[in-house]
Amino acid sequence: MNLGNLTTETRNQQSMTLDTLSVKQVLTLMNEEDQKVPAAIHAALPQIESAVNTIVAHFQAGGRLIYMGAGTSGRLGVLDAAECVPTFGTSPEMVRGLIAGGMSAMTVAVEGAEDSETLGRQDLVDLKLTANDTVVGIAASGRTPYVIGGLDYAQKVGAATISVACNAHAVISAHAKTAIEVEVGPEVLTGSTRLKSGTAQKLVLNMLSTVSMIGIGKVYKNLMVDVKPTNEKLVERAKRIIVQATDCSAATAASAFEAADQDVKLAIVMVLTDMDKDEAAQRLQRAKGFVRQAVK
Repeated sequence: MNLGNLTTETRNQQSMTLDTLSVKQVLTLMNEEDQKVPAAIHAALPQIESAVNTIVAHFQAGGRLIYMGAGTSGRLGVLDAAECVPTFGTSPEMVRGLIAGGMSAMTVAVEGAEDSETLGRQDLVDLKLTANDTVVGIAASGRTPYVIGGLDYAQKVGAATISVACNAHAVISAHAKTAIEVEVGPEVLTGSTRLKSGTAQKLVLNMLSTVSMIGIGKVYKNLMVDVKPTNEKLVERAKRIIVQATDCSAATAASAFEAADQDVKLAIVMVLTDMDKDEAAQRLQRAKGFVRQAVK
């Protein structure tokens, strides 16, 4: 293994005197480097599109989306998975995040966990992986054994496989059906892939989950209509979403919200179709959860 050949491990020529720069100079340099990330992602949009289409198809077959990675990559996957529950009203099982070493590795490094292909396989075995699932292996370096072990096991099971790396010709790309490579260049702080590489991975995961959820009817217009009102802030947001989706009054939205048992999507269909709860629910079911189809 020669990490020195990886772009993510090479030294950034713009930051060779990083320890001598002023705070303003370092901040300016980091900001300039960060601006390279969206352009690198733009180059990978065809592969990201293919990945989203795969995830949607497997969701429609009843499958799950499973992220797996080590260190920062694993933490980003766990974060994106956790955010799907309140944002899109998914069950905690529908989008899962696996990190090498288990959930304790979210805050404390688990030595050697990322170096085990066996551990990557076992974590998917424990989840009872099926052919309907999609596994997304995330590794800035593109060579993490934990991720490779998981992707290989997923291929064996027949699950869909996607890789996300920040180096060109990444090792994990050969272990996934769809390979996303976002080459953002050397980090300002050599090898610290929580910087540009971490930002790139976060943006890609934002795309994978958000656009896939749009593809299964979790969004109407640009509104998160499956949001779960689990606290006071989200209750008020839910009512505001109903107003924004239907142009009804706040009072009408509040009434529909309660009549729909605080189901935002159902309340929207009730207001737009002037149907009662049961009729609107049937309409939504026939439309497979898509509000736009339900209200036609």
